[in-house]
Amino acid sequence: MTENTPRSTRLEARLSPETLATVKRAAEIEGRSVSDFVVDAAQKAAQRTIAETQIIRLSVADQRRLAEALASPPKPAAALRRARAAHRRLIAATK
Repeated sequence: MTENTPRSTRLEARLSPETLATVKRAAEIEGRSVSDFVVDAAQKAAQRTIAETQIIRLSVADQRRLAEALASPPKPAAALRRARAAHRRLIAATK
């Protein structure tokens, strides 16, 4: 949050005395207010959480398997061929 950003909402939280002491100490070390420290930490944690849900991480072996499957996909199974045919019949019936 920049210094020019207007504050428009309030967030309250209950903390144990130990947690508050830790947060105060960390804010003091960084030369920031407790409020600024908490808002910045919450924003960074929220951004990290959102980013982690949008990225799929694969091991090297899984990356190779995925690349191989994309390069030479297996033939469609019988059930998939039947489903495709049923879908085409349904779509043709609605036109």
